Amino acid sequence: MRLVILMVTSFLLGLAVCSTFFLWRVHNNDPLLSTSHLPHYHNVASAKAEFSKGQSAMQSSAAAPTTSSSKSMLEGLRILVTIASFDFMQLPHLEEVLDGFRDLCYAGSKVDIVIYTTVVYPVAFIDMFNDRMRCNNPSPNSGLTTTMVLKPNHVRLHLVDFHRQLFYERIDQYDVFIYTEDDIRISPTTVAAYLHETNRVERIVGSQHASDFNVGIVRYEYDFPENVVITDKTRHATENVTRVYWEHLGKPIFEKAVDKVEDTALSPYYISMNLHHQGMYLATASLLKAWKDRKNCKFDEIRDRPAHPKKPSQPTEGTQRVWMSSQMLYGSRHCGVIQLLPVENFGQLTVLHLPNKNYRRVGKQGRIGGNDNAPKNEFSDGTEVFQRSHPMLLKALELHVEMKKEFPNLQKSNVGERGQYTGVRVIDADVERYHFNRDHKDAFEKRLNAYKDYVSRGGYLIESDMDLDIEGWTMEA
Repeated sequence: MRLVILMVTSFLLGLAVCSTFFLWRVHNNDPLLSTSHLPHYHNVASAKAEFSKGQSAMQSSAAAPTTSSSKSMLEGLRILVTIASFDFMQLPHLEEVLDGFRDLCYAGSKVDIVIYTTVVYPVAFIDMFNDRMRCNNPSPNSGLTTTMVLKPNHVRLHLVDFHRQLFYERIDQYDVFIYTEDDIRISPTTVAAYLHETNRVERIVGSQHASDFNVGIVRYEYDFPENVVITDKTRHATENVTRVYWEHLGKPIFEKAVDKVEDTALSPYYISMNLHHQGMYLATASLLKAWKDRKNCKFDEIRDRPAHPKKPSQPTEGTQRVWMSSQMLYGSRHCGVIQLLPVENFGQLTVLHLPNKNYRRVGKQGRIGGNDNAPKNEFSDGTEVFQRSHPMLLKALELHVEMKKEFPNLQKSNVGERGQYTGVRVIDADVERYHFNRDHKDAFEKRLNAYKDYVSRGGYLIESDMDLDIEGWTMEA
């Protein structure tokens, strides 16, 4: 009998050990999750040890207990960020967007960024991204990863759909979820203000009704003169330039552009925008769960934007990107969640629309505020010729490549403590199943193979990676 008990105990112990190892392997091989949520810095272990020693010293030297916590609301916050970035067209804006999310790591958060795109970046550019996106915050509660998920280019506007499934697959692994287009600058202030106001709303209305509301975002641009290029000669033209909320028009403001909130408990503190398009949204895990089961909502289900019944190609409530970022959530015929903007902290939940061009559309034919007699809104016809900047200007990628040539000894920056590559990840699982024309496929595979070689050797550039056209790399085959 004792032998049977011993054998059963040994079997169960072995099963537990194997299961633990299996789960660890699954987690660590999951391409969309941080392996440890630690900063991608080769010397991070010693940095974290020093941080821990400093924290212990501070705690032991405290003279008396305190009732208030000095911990930042962003410290240790687990954030999943998804970005829809179709091709290289908006690359200058994407660079700024990524800088904002890196700042979240330095503010103490654990951030996983997933970029959905249809193009493969050259290895030199990925290497430059690795240097920019390396978060050297020694706090064990912070971390940053960046993953590019490749999609076939025929998905077009439906590139904005893919984030939703990922959110619900990982709903128990993060505290805050952010979806955004690739041209909106989101900062640690944006996230902290969202959390502050979300918690405040829940305190006011109670947890049972908190999912009826979501703290929103308003995009702004700067209204530079339309007929002036800012140079040394015309720099005084910016004297009266200010932020403008170009999507929200009409006077009186509190009848045409801004709505008062009907809920009597919230109305003293919050407003809503008459037009609730945001191009992005933030949500907590608890809100996402509630919206999944909300009547007429089914926020977890990806579906097409409403269309004219006799003409499916004609949207009735905005494009697919408007639908996925805003209309499904806030539309009264759909989820019907009420968008809230705090009166006192309104400016903290406004974000810069980086192209800074849409304010020029206002009042034009077919655009906000325009009519049939208004000036026409001009579109590209393919004949435009753009004057390039002066060739003496030092480009970021150019400097990056030259530095790597001069410092070949720095080859361990993208290698973790266990010898694994820790830089930007590129995943092509979907794309290989789809047909490309020959030229596109050859260019795609050439860059993808170069990336795989880059990863296999530990994430550093070799001569062939650095031999690229700095002026026109986005169009290279």
